[in-house]
Amino acid sequence: MTTTTVTADEAAVRTVLGQIYEAWAAYDADKFADLYTEDATVVMPGLFHDGREAIREFMAAAFAGRLAGTQGVDEPQKIRITGDTALVVSHAGTLMPGETTVAAERERHATWVFVRQGDDWKIAAYANAPVHL
Repeated sequence: MTTTTVTADEAAVRTVLGQIYEAWAAYDADKFADLYTEDATVVMPGLFHDGREAIREFMAAAFAGRLAGTQGVDEPQKIRITGDTALVVSHAGTLMPGETTVAAERERHATWVFVRQGDDWKIAAYANAPVHL
């Protein structure tokens, strides 16, 4: 029998991932962006956001526009923690209003880089790419 032990650090990183999607569900760009480091970067197809404030502005506009009524979903596939850095690879996507499964064109592979700042884990970098080309 194989047992998997979740470390306190892995649990903390998973908690931050949960908080990201709680902020999304509340369409709260401030709470969403506060989970990122001040100098965080976000790279998505056709987009680059440099810094927490740029992330906040992008999400505020998105929650008021094209992401209104949506739900973000994310399932970590692999979490690696070395010292004060965590790397998460996940399968993610966006559910549009009324959907229960993510449409193939909105499925993403995502990479998250977390760093420990004091007792907290923050997102230092995020990037995603379409699952299907």
